[in-house]
Order: sequence, then structure tokens, then C-alpha cells
Amino acid sequence: MVNKTSLGTDPGKRNNAINTLRENHPMNLQALAASAALCALLTACNAPSEPNKNQNEATSNNTQHTENIANSDQTESEKLNDWFQLKFEENLARSPMFKTYIGVKDGDYGKWDDPSPEHALEEHEIELANLDEMRTSFDYDKLDNNTRLSWRLAEYNGKREIASWRFHDYGYIFNQMFGTHSSIPAFLINQHQIKSQDHAEAYISRLSGVQGYLGGQVKNATDRFEKGINPPKFVYTRVLDASRNILKGAPFDDGPDSAILADFRGKVDKLGITPEAKVDLIAQAEAAMLAFVAPAYESLITEMKRQRDLASDDDGAWKLPDGGAYYSDRLAAMTTTDMSAGEIHNLGLSEVDRIHNEMREIMKNVGFDDDLQSFFNFMRDDPQFYYPDDDEGRSAYLKEAVNIIDTMRTRLDDIFITKPGAEIIVKAVEPFREATAGKAFYQRPALDGSRPGTYYANLYRMESMPTYQMEALAYHEGIPGHHMQGSIAQELENIPMFRKLGGYTAYSEGWGLYSEFVPKEMGFYADPYSDFGRLSMELWRAGRLVVDTGLHDKHWTRQHAIDYLSENTPNSLSDCTNAIERYIVMPGQATAYKIGMLEIQRLRAHAKTELGDKFDLREYHDVVLANGAVPLSILGDLVEEWIARKSEG
Repeated sequence: MVNKTSLGTDPGKRNNAINTLRENHPMNLQALAASAALCALLTACNAPSEPNKNQNEATSNNTQHTENIANSDQTESEKLNDWFQLKFEENLARSPMFKTYIGVKDGDYGKWDDPSPEHALEEHEIELANLDEMRTSFDYDKLDNNTRLSWRLAEYNGKREIASWRFHDYGYIFNQMFGTHSSIPAFLINQHQIKSQDHAEAYISRLSGVQGYLGGQVKNATDRFEKGINPPKFVYTRVLDASRNILKGAPFDDGPDSAILADFRGKVDKLGITPEAKVDLIAQAEAAMLAFVAPAYESLITEMKRQRDLASDDDGAWKLPDGGAYYSDRLAAMTTTDMSAGEIHNLGLSEVDRIHNEMREIMKNVGFDDDLQSFFNFMRDDPQFYYPDDDEGRSAYLKEAVNIIDTMRTRLDDIFITKPGAEIIVKAVEPFREATAGKAFYQRPALDGSRPGTYYANLYRMESMPTYQMEALAYHEGIPGHHMQGSIAQELENIPMFRKLGGYTAYSEGWGLYSEFVPKEMGFYADPYSDFGRLSMELWRAGRLVVDTGLHDKHWTRQHAIDYLSENTPNSLSDCTNAIERYIVMPGQATAYKIGMLEIQRLRAHAKTELGDKFDLREYHDVVLANGAVPLSILGDLVEEWIARKSEG
């Protein structure tokens, strides 16, 4: 909580801060928005809360533009691609945060998106209208193959939106993985660049909009709670701890700069402006943080405490209204298949058994004469597998992660035709979110090249980052995994923007897990313990199939699921606990990895059987990557089409 002696809780001083801020930096203080993820063309982006006085005119112009496209002398494919671009620009115009994610800095740079239910409904209706407009205005049969794929993806997205709409407000807005409370500093620190004084003023504008932005989401969470949609009790403790951490440090108390102020100060210090101008900007930022950020988080903390006291300990999605149907929808969305929870659960059990047997072979190779559980304990506890839990150990981990990626980069030509141009960097997860963030994750580069791709390693507890998993983790998040797949998609030419930026979890995470496997065939994982690490990562994803369906379909408790992972994987207890807590607040997401990997492997084996000597692994990888992200069913079609072309050639 904010220090009681600070400006943050003194009404008189806070009012002075508000007045000072308004005098120096007038701005719209209406509710701004829910965190924007990169969205596909027909997946609605949220709109800015401040009505655009030219919006009606722009809508009219865009309608006329659509008619002009349909009546032009272009080919049908050119017409549809122009229409896709038009719709992308319309979506982009409604989301200041989406603009920032892709590197656009315009008049909306100081705004958030709008989190209101009214805008969510409006965006849903736009989605349906776009789908209908595409179907009625363009002729699929007249399109070239690439544009037909764009049509199919846009139609898939629209149908998925329709199917999932009844559950659009089922997500847990505040949770330990991606809640709005932690996304605010993450967005400002990692996305909002300051290259000019105007950019700094836009940052201050966003600080001043936090009260409306966060407040709107608090209202949404309150409304959902009243409908029986809320996480279990333990989640609230994580959210409260993270929210209090954001309010630690200056200007909220007498400590060192808070994470947000340190970021702002560091960015402003690099500007080529006068020292006086820098001091003024920092003073405005401090005033905005005290006047708007502090009370916004204090209100959030109050509401989270209230909900925590009323929440139950029930963990699974089954507890929600019509929870079974909701979970089935999440599985369909995440896996892009029609597999049932029971089928996924049984697949997980089978894969766990298979991987255990492969691990037993490694045990024999290293001369470990005991059972698998004892080997797991050895891998958990032996200090040879861990860097020291200090700054030096963390620095050494990051250095070695960079080395692994750089080494793989020299071998890409062996199995790939298309390679990414974007750079990748490795960073530790920031202190303000490391306690609750995942083990590792990846952030795509900016479209304009102003920000590289980033592999984030969570070094909060070094016991959760064993050295034997380093190779597999770096391959998954970096090269040839997420960085390669995401960057190639963004760099593709002659495809609509929604295909560059869209994604399907089973495809992207399936590719990430497949990317852990491919280096084994290339001669990597020379150390048997590192190869065990590869299997342990795959085992982790197989176990996810079991525990995710266990939690959300079979009414497993949190402890039951933690025990299953602890008994069947070599991961630490803290690792297992954090993972299960993640799966609880993200129903279905964890199932996508293994299902995606298995399908990519199955299609590869099928193609090799069909083509024989004509099979080329580099070409197969190009089929998988060079069309951008696709649902698994469409990926299967693309592979079949490639097989047919190769067979005829």
C-alpha cells in the first residue's frame, strides 16, 4: 500500500498534484482501456474511449471505399486484399494500444483502449458485419490460392468469434498471469518508447488515464463477480501482492524510484532536451502517478480484498455458469480441433508414459541405478544443474542463453529456407512481475524494426531454471521457435496484415515445442542431461494435457493437480505450483502445445511417407512457416497441397 505520509494518500496534496498536472498537461481523463493483444483482422480491437468527432465521416468514407473496391478494375484477389487492408486500418484506428504494439506513434499515442462492455458489443457487431460483407462483396472462386487462404482464415476467425461470444466475459480480468494491474507497467516499460518530448508527454497522458483504464476493468471484474465469474481465493492474494508492489518506491513512498518512475526517468534522461525540460517532465509524471495511478490501484486493492473474502476455493472452469460448455469452447479455440476433454486427457496419459520410458533410457546411459522418481529427485536437488541464486548466477544464465541462440543461428540453413530478419535479445523478467510471471515467454519485434524480438527468462527463483533445460527453453522461445515463427510471419510479403499479426495457440506453441525437438535431429543436446532436459520439457507439456483437463473437466483440486506434476515430472515444487495456478486461470491454453506439436510431427511423417525421396525437410518447414499462423486443420490442407504439387513435379 502507498505510504500514508506520501502525496498518494493525502487528499490536499493529491488535489494540488491534480491541479498542477492539469495546468501543465491538459488531457482527456475518461475511461481508457483493456489491454490490447495483437488482434487478427476480424477479431475486434477495442475502441478509444474518447469519441472521434470525425468517426461518422470516416465510417461513411470507408463504406464508400468498400464500394469503390468492389467496382474497380482490379482482379478479385487485389480487391479483397485492399478490403482486408481497409478493415485492418479501421480496427487499428479503434485501438491506441494496438497501434503502440506495432510501433505506430500518432495522436493516440497517449491513450489506452476502452474496456467497457458497450465497446465489446460494438466490436462484436463489427466482426459479424465484416464477415457478412466479405461473403457478399467478393467471389471466393475468383481468388488466387494465397488470397483464398486469407479468406479461409478470416472466415475461421469470424466463426470462432460467433461461437465464443456467449463466453466473451468469462475471463478472469485480474489474475497472476496477465491481469490488467500488471499489464499497465509492462506496457509502459516495454511498449511505450520515448524518442521525443511529445512521446514523453504521451507517457504522462497514459499515466493520467490509468484511473479510467484500470477503473473500467475493476467495474468489469465486479460485474463478473456478481454473475459467479471469478477466480479461486488464492488468485486474489497474488493479485494483491503484485498491485502493492507496483505502488512501492518513489513517488509513492520515500524509497528508490518505483518501476514506472525509473522507466520514465531513464527514457527521458536520454532525450536531447534541456535539463530544465527533463525536470519538468519528471515532475509531471510524478504528479500523474500520485493523482491518478495511486488511487486507481488503491481502489483495485479494496475491491480485490472484498472479492477475496467472498470467493471460494473451487479451482476449475466447471464451477462457472455453464462451465462445461465454456471449457469445451476454450479447448476448441486453443487446439483448433474438435477433441473432447476426455480424449485430450487420455492422450496426455499416453504421452507421459512414452516419455517416461525414453527418460529411463537416459538414466541407463548416465549410469543412474535407481527408479525414475529417484532420478527426478536427483535432477531437482543436485547443485551441478543450477546457477547460483544471485546476480552473478543470473548474469551467467542470460549469457549462456544468448550463446545457445547464437550457435543455433549458424545452423539455420541446414533445415530452413526462409529465415527471419529481425534481431532477438534475451532479458530477465522485470522485478515488478517476476514473482508471478511464467517461466519464460517471448515478445515479438515491432513491425517497424524499432524493437527487437525478446526472449524473457524468469530468473526470480534459479531453482526453477535448471541448466539442463536451457537448450530446449532457448530453442522454444528464440530460434528456431517463437522468434523465427513470429518474425517470419511479420516479414511475409503480399499477405494481409491480419495474417502477419494473427495467431493460433496450437500452431504457435505447437511450433515452439516442435522447435525443441528438431535440434535433437541436428546433433544438439550432446550432453545426455541436456537431452533429458528436452524430454522433461516435452513431458511438462504432456502432463499439461492431463492436469488441465483434470482441473476443468474432472473436478480435480489445485493440490491434486500439483501432486500429479510433482510426481510425474522432474520440475521443482514451486515450478509445479506456479504452473497449476497458471492453468487454473487460463482454461484450455495449456493443451495447445502438445496437440500442436504432435500434429506438425504427424503431418511431417505423412508427407515423408507420401513423397519418399522427394521429401525435403527445408521445404516442409517452409510450408509450415511461410504462410503465417494457421489453424491445424488448415495447416493439414496446406501440407496436402504441397504433397500433391511435389508428387506431380
